[in-house]
Amino acid sequence: MTDPDWRPPAKRSLTIQGHRTSVSLEPAFWDGFRALAARRGMALNALAVEIDAARPHDVGLATAIRLTVLGDLTARLDQPMVPSTGNISSNQ
Repeated sequence: MTDPDWRPPAKRSLTIQGHRTSVSLEPAFWDGFRALAARRGMALNALAVEIDAARPHDVGLATAIRLTVLGDLTARLDQPMVPSTGNISSNQ
């Protein structure tokens, strides 16, 4: 297992339908977001527009991006996402 990237979130600007918005994501999620856009052959802003249009109104854009990146990674690993029980330990 590799060590996690402990750097704090970084704020970047995205343009969604002509409007600039700032999004704060951890560097690992920015990397995953860029990689996902590249795999889909999309510009980062175009993927942000797609995610923004699909998210529920009560879910923030940064959260929606994180969940999209996580969902893509999980799908590529071909492993189902396991719902969290709130416990960190697996021997409960």
